[in-house]
Amino acid sequence: MPQNAFYALFIEELQDLYSAENQIIQAMPAMISAVSTPELKEALEKHFKETKNQVSRLDQIFSIFKENPQGKKCKAMEGLIEEAQGVLKSNFPAIVRDAAIIGAAQRIEHYEIAGYGVAKAFAKILEYDKAVDLLQASQDEEGHADKTLTSIAEGGFFTAGVNQKAMKS
Repeated sequence: MPQNAFYALFIEELQDLYSAENQIIQAMPAMISAVSTPELKEALEKHFKETKNQVSRLDQIFSIFKENPQGKKCKAMEGLIEEAQGVLKSNFPAIVRDAAIIGAAQRIEHYEIAGYGVAKAFAKILEYDKAVDLLQASQDEEGHADKTLTSIAEGGFFTAGVNQKAMKS
């Protein structure tokens, strides 16, 4: 593979995503355990499995290019996860904590959507079609996870008396 500066940037973007996804895999079980709403728990459990598949896709890409997935720590994801962990430690009533978890999870999803978009754009420029396809699949899953979280929040979670339940707690 060509070893030019743009290729190196592409690999760094992939390493950032790899680090981010692995940090999420470490943090998600605690988020899932803290959730009280069954629909939200189910959505997070499903996306946890998808996240593991996203790491596998990244592994495939690194294998294609014979590159090391290690080498860069995603500091942005580290910060997003730190914020999410703060939510888990909060003294909010369970239903309010679930709302805060949705917010934290969506911030994480938005970072991932952007990261996959950037890496995919670089892969297109470099004409790495297989990488484009793999990155697109992960970006699609991230977008779907974000939409699912929005649907849970807007489709009844927040409108089903969360304020009344929170005020009673």
